[in-house]
Amino acid sequence: QVQLVESGGGLVQAGGSLRLSCTASGRTFGSFDMAWFRQGPGKEREFVATISWTGGNTYYAESVKGRFTISRDNAKKTVYLQMNSLKPEDTAVYYCAAGRGAWPILSGYGYGYWGQGTQVTVSS
Repeated sequence: QVQLVESGGGLVQAGGSLRLSCTASGRTFGSFDMAWFRQGPGKEREFVATISWTGGNTYYAESVKGRFTISRDNAKKTVYLQMNSLKPEDTAVYYCAAGRGAWPILSGYGYGYWGQGTQVTVSS
């Protein structure tokens, strides 16, 4: 079992930065691929980024490539999402997720564990 808790969301102006954190409980964090998804107002949940269990591989949605960076610290059981050059269209609830499967897991159905989400609002 893995429990995930996100933090770091908030209100930021366009062009600003935020760093989201997701801390896990349980002894098997290091064996899971981790990902960030988001769901904007009136939109479906969408994939943002994923990182392999070793941290050696990352994959990003085109919409965030070059602006967002996913990283992890297995010793701290934490995955991060550094978000730079934020845009109003990045406004969403951001969720972290843990899963195992063929790399990269881009569908939410591939992740068995989810956090409760953290709100990110980008003002224009």
